[in-house]
Amino acid sequence: MGLRIRSNVASLAVQRNLRGADEAQQHEFAKLSSGKRIIKSADDAAGLGIAKKMEAEVRGLKMAQRNANNGIAMIQVAEGGLQESSNILTRLRELSIQSSSDTVGQREKGYLDLEFQQLTQELDRISKSTTFSGQAMLTGENENGVMEIQVGASAGDMNRISFDTSSTNATLEGLGLEGTNILDKESSLENLAIVDEAIDRVAGFRANFGAIQARLQTAVNNLDVQALNQENARSVIEDVDIAESTSRVASQGIIKQAGIQTLSQANNIPRSALQLIG
Repeated sequence: MGLRIRSNVASLAVQRNLRGADEAQQHEFAKLSSGKRIIKSADDAAGLGIAKKMEAEVRGLKMAQRNANNGIAMIQVAEGGLQESSNILTRLRELSIQSSSDTVGQREKGYLDLEFQQLTQELDRISKSTTFSGQAMLTGENENGVMEIQVGASAGDMNRISFDTSSTNATLEGLGLEGTNILDKESSLENLAIVDEAIDRVAGFRANFGAIQARLQTAVNNLDVQALNQENARSVIEDVDIAESTSRVASQGIIKQAGIQTLSQANNIPRSALQLIG
């Protein structure tokens, strides 16, 4: 190969390799700074498509998990109201038993009935004031009727949990306590059967809410596992391996240093030709 001073082919070749090493190193720096292996579609078009679909799935699962947790909160609000209703019914039963005895005078029966009436009004107030997001929970008059909770990241009935709120009526009328009193022995004895039936009915409401809450909690746990597995799969595809990327940065750095040293030598080649010119 002859010596030339017009074109330094060796220097151009070294420069090309040096640019390649610099671009590769800069690309690895971009990966490390973003934490992602795929920072543009050209890096892995198929992988990017799969990763973005998985990301959407994970976000959908997390939102479904939030829905399920909100459903649990709603059930707890309703069950809390029923718990106090159960306490009131227990007290109403006690008052009915007390007033059914002839050892209690008529005036004292009137005093007992005062408490009885106040408690029945409170029972009715609790049922009508127990709401969640503006929806009545204990009157059987929820405008949605059958409430549905989305607990999946896709459409379909298998991704929804529903329950009928119209059957949960804990008002005085719904429990059959409207117009009751304990002013006399006969009324008190009749109330025992009515209150017992109301207690059983409220216990049934609570059992139904408890079963739904247990199901929603299971759904939350399952969604958590699904989101974790999907996120792990997405991470394998899209996220950068720090150890591998840093080793590439170091390797490209060494190549750049070697290129710089080689470029210095290549740039001196034309000077050798000048020595041949007298």
